[in-house]
Amino acid sequence: MDPAAERSHSKKQKDYVNMLSYTCDSEYGIPRRCACGGRIIDEVRVKQEYDTQPGKRFFTCANYEADGFHYRQPWVIGVQEQIESLTKRLEEAEQLLNLIPSLKNQIETLEAQASGLTRQVDRLTAEVYNLTVQVADLEKLCFE
Repeated sequence: MDPAAERSHSKKQKDYVNMLSYTCDSEYGIPRRCACGGRIIDEVRVKQEYDTQPGKRFFTCANYEADGFHYRQPWVIGVQEQIESLTKRLEEAEQLLNLIPSLKNQIETLEAQASGLTRQVDRLTAEVYNLTVQVADLEKLCFE
């Protein structure tokens, strides 16, 4: 494959993957990018003649046109979803914090067991050394 064509294909693939991630990001919470790759601006609707909700806020693509290819999300929905997401993360963090004391107790118990086992290994090592010395003495007596 021609290097220039391969580079062009690679760029198209990267743009496509970025578009997919922008679409996923824009579907939940406060959007970061539009599916077209454009940045999201915070837009406030101006008062129009027959407007029932003047001042309504939106997260809108900077390149927004009413063609269905650009993103426009009501501000309230995006902020509500973001708050729900952050609340869930906070609850998970609280659960982890509640586990810390019990984990600390388990660590202290395991450290105590490890030090007891270390003392036992030291004692057994000393006994093995004593037995080795006794065997050496017995070998001297038997084979001399």
